[in-house]
Amino acid sequence: MIKEKYKITGMSCAACQARIEKGVSSLKGISSCNVSLLTNSMEVEKDNALSSEEIINNVTKIGYKAELITKRNDQELLKNKETLSLSIILGISLLFLIPLFYLSLTYMNGWYCFGLEKHPLLFVEICFGLATIIVAVNYRFIINGTKAIFRGGPNMDTLVMMGTLISYIYSFVVMIIMLVTRENLMERSMNIVFETSGMIPTLITIGKLLESISKGKTTNAIKALIELKPKIAHLVINNEIKDISSDDVKVNDIVLVRPGEYFPVDGIVVEGYSSVDESSLTGESLPIDKSVNDLVRTGTINQNGQLLVKTIKTGEETTLNQIIKMVLEASSTKSKITKLTDKISTIFVPSVIGISLITFSLWLIFGKNFIISHSLSNNLLTYSISRAISVLVISCPCALGLATPVAIMVASGKGARNGILFKNASVLEKTGQIDIAVFDKTGTLTIGKPVVTSCYLNNIDEHTLLSYVYSLEIKNNHPYGKALLDYSKKDNPDIFKTESYENIPGYGIKGNIQNNEILIVKESYLKENNIINPFINVENDGTQIVVLINNEVKGLFVVSDVVREDAIKLIENLKKIGISTVLLSGDSYSSTKKIADYLGVNQFISNVLPNQKYKVIKQLQEQGKVLMVGDGINDSVALTQADVGIAIGKGSDIAIDAADIVLAKDSLLDIFGAINLSKIAKRNIIENLFWAFFYNIIMIPIAAGALSFTGLYKLPPYLAALAMSLSSITVVLNSLRINLYNVYKSSPKKMRINYQQISLESESKTIAIGVDNMMCEHCKARVENTLRNVDEVDNVTVSLENKSATINLTSEIDEDKLKAAIEGSGYKYRGIIS
Repeated sequence: MIKEKYKITGMSCAACQARIEKGVSSLKGISSCNVSLLTNSMEVEKDNALSSEEIINNVTKIGYKAELITKRNDQELLKNKETLSLSIILGISLLFLIPLFYLSLTYMNGWYCFGLEKHPLLFVEICFGLATIIVAVNYRFIINGTKAIFRGGPNMDTLVMMGTLISYIYSFVVMIIMLVTRENLMERSMNIVFETSGMIPTLITIGKLLESISKGKTTNAIKALIELKPKIAHLVINNEIKDISSDDVKVNDIVLVRPGEYFPVDGIVVEGYSSVDESSLTGESLPIDKSVNDLVRTGTINQNGQLLVKTIKTGEETTLNQIIKMVLEASSTKSKITKLTDKISTIFVPSVIGISLITFSLWLIFGKNFIISHSLSNNLLTYSISRAISVLVISCPCALGLATPVAIMVASGKGARNGILFKNASVLEKTGQIDIAVFDKTGTLTIGKPVVTSCYLNNIDEHTLLSYVYSLEIKNNHPYGKALLDYSKKDNPDIFKTESYENIPGYGIKGNIQNNEILIVKESYLKENNIINPFINVENDGTQIVVLINNEVKGLFVVSDVVREDAIKLIENLKKIGISTVLLSGDSYSSTKKIADYLGVNQFISNVLPNQKYKVIKQLQEQGKVLMVGDGINDSVALTQADVGIAIGKGSDIAIDAADIVLAKDSLLDIFGAINLSKIAKRNIIENLFWAFFYNIIMIPIAAGALSFTGLYKLPPYLAALAMSLSSITVVLNSLRINLYNVYKSSPKKMRINYQQISLESESKTIAIGVDNMMCEHCKARVENTLRNVDEVDNVTVSLENKSATINLTSEIDEDKLKAAIEGSGYKYRGIIS
């Protein structure tokens, strides 16, 4: 399937949108079609057999214009070109409407009217001239509305056209009769409604202008993102700098980014040190330090140092463009509510025309006594036409079409500014409805890498110990080495020259510093080599790394994966709004329980295999809607199975692709923000639909004259036009209120279902195999590592005493594969013993 995007012109309301979608979707080869009234665009998924020309021709036959966007240019698509033309049309219309309305008002009430009250025919002729100019200036309503009737798909322009032309033609006929007969001039002049034919298109244009301005504000978040990318990049070639278009930069090119400049590409720093403001993409206000081998992204700001960057992503592949694409796709896709309103829109306008005709007929048949009893200046025909016109122009399918997409666009933009990226509208709609939140442990609720949590000393000062550790570990790429290096940095250690550096397989590293032999190894090294451990009573809550100087233990570091600082706050917030929490982990029962108890989750499940995670999700879905949060490749299936999948932005590309929501700034509190933003958007959509639906339910009967019999109210056509315009503006302005909410503030608690803990039967198979020729702890560690590298093996326990290994298998395995692994490591395979 191929995705294509088209620019659509000629749409005026939800009925237009629904008509285009229906027409294009009927083409053979179209799998999906989404039309956005907000951005005047259409996205389709089609097969190769269907050409773009066929789609464009289909849209043309329906009565609109389509233009294929061959190179995605969303900035051009989002430009608000309509506002200027509407401003000019409105200015000319008001210039002639003001005298027209003033003359009509003073004449009808018998006030001084520049002497025209004594010359009814001249009064009518002047009104005719002014109204004709206004109708001509607003010709697009007439043309578009008429075309829509002949196409068999009447829309909002049709209603405006009918209201304008009926009042104009009726008044014109009355004027011709006055000119021909020259009789009853004063009485007949009282029945002309040229001011209505001028008022309707002018007031609708006011509404359209305000709507256009407001719609422009809803896309400001996307425009701001698009404007982040600089137009010029400083390309470095043979130590010379050449300024080129940022679009022309290629992968592996080296670009120079000076202080204060935006990064034009995603890349890796190859030279320099600086701090970078990434708030434009992640919402994180604090700058991030960047040095060699660190990642930088398009649209972020280099603050102080000069950097040379090797390009790894350009154009559509950059993080910035992926965010823009995600927000745009979220606004162009349809939620369940949107699809319902689209169906209603297709029958709405024809229904309004029918109601208008019924109103006209009923007043013409039964309204004579009412006209007489209320001493109205209009005759029966004029009053009946006025009521029918009011019904036509007060109806607002435009508000109906904007109710959902405007709210989704604003919410998606607010999410993007906070680093919360929704992939489509349905996700934005259902995230706030979840009952259970499931979390992967490592890399999600924990930071996903080892850090030093404790340091113990034995007859040595800390600065000296850390200086030795730093000098030796600076050459080590092991994750534990990185943890020790990061910890040592905090003390501003001295850097010593290191000699005879080497690895100790399975244990650590050693080297010679200032004629001292330094070893940094796992605690198990001490047991194997019969070295006394002075820290024997230290609590074992992680991996213990010892430092030996000349074969004497001088220091011990405890290294472990720690819980994120914002994890506890997240769990607390979720509990406040009644969401149950579940922790999933492939780690052991004890380590998982420790994290679960610390966080206070409702349930934890340990020893979960990657292929079992989605089964946990399926079981939980029997109790309610489930949200899954993960960051690794092994989470991708579970993320897809869940009702809503959230990927941590620094996780694997596969997890990000599988998820429905991506958190760009790697903050767990954004999960709570996403849930709240969804609730806010959903509430706003309901409010918008209230204004769109109930406005029509209430106002159409009033326009038809339902309150006239009470003697309390009569709705003139021009006030009906004003009310119609205000309804659309209300919907857009109400949606903009989403920007005022704090999505991280706890929302009122919502009662949830009673969560029932589930159990997971392990599908792993456990076997024991015999392994001969193991002599020491080193042999034991070597066999463990060998077996863990076998794909089908999940967990291994090796017994040196029994010369055996107990293995948990995730799936069936060929025994020859086990034998080859063992014997390839230099040991003898004795076979399966149980």
